[in-house]
Amino acid sequence: MTTTTFALGGDLTVNRLGFGAMRLPMSTFDGPTRTPENGIAVLRRAIELGVNHIDTAAFYARGDVRANDLIREALAPYPDDLVIATKVGPLPGPDGHPSAQATPDQLRALVEADLTALGVDRLDVVNLRVGGMSGPGGESVAERFTVLAALREEGLIRHLGVSNIDAAQLAEARAIAPVVCVQNPYADDLALLAECEAAGIAYVPFFLLGGGLTPLDTTRLEKVATRLNATTAQVQLALLLATSPTLLAIPGTGNLAHLEENMAARDLVLTEEDVAELRG
Repeated sequence: MTTTTFALGGDLTVNRLGFGAMRLPMSTFDGPTRTPENGIAVLRRAIELGVNHIDTAAFYARGDVRANDLIREALAPYPDDLVIATKVGPLPGPDGHPSAQATPDQLRALVEADLTALGVDRLDVVNLRVGGMSGPGGESVAERFTVLAALREEGLIRHLGVSNIDAAQLAEARAIAPVVCVQNPYADDLALLAECEAAGIAYVPFFLLGGGLTPLDTTRLEKVATRLNATTAQVQLALLLATSPTLLAIPGTGNLAHLEENMAARDLVLTEEDVAELRG
């Protein structure tokens, strides 16, 4: 039976199907701006549907429409069980995309800005996102993670995570301070997922639909979805949750109907035969 909750950091119990805030201000970084009223409605409905883990970032913004502002306006004062995870590191590049990276001495200001925008005295989880728009690996995280570890010691952050990293970078971070989650693109990294599971670290994939750990055969996916009277997206979400008890899904949307569809995947039960068929 698939577990429905996970103790993030050992003390923050979250439902494994959460919500990603990236698409609240815009559908994509190049897409049109959504109205604040739309984002507020989606967030409030997400909480009604049982979401208690929201992933966000200051760079989830388009003009004056910012995900963190929407979260505060829609949900503050926050429910006691709500966990808000944010990330710092990326800065806008010349094209406006978050392709540049903050230096270690810029991180405090980014953390303090998130505290203000979200209206809290302490951030539940802060992920250090590295690598700009490139893939994981290739650079040290030690100096920047040390800064965040110091802010955690000050009481500004409860737990730390890392994002867009490989196994070596994870080890580097864990030597400095406890890591409670890894937020990575959802690609073929079974070894890193297994390491997280063994260590009790949450694995929080982004861009999680469209293949997962291994590309899904469209015909088999549609066959299982039809048999279960579900959408293919719901089947993919259910399969992700069945992959590992450590995995937390954070599908994002700025559409109420899409939100309802995503959250319904929580109740979708895949048999061992379904999983075997989907994995081929």
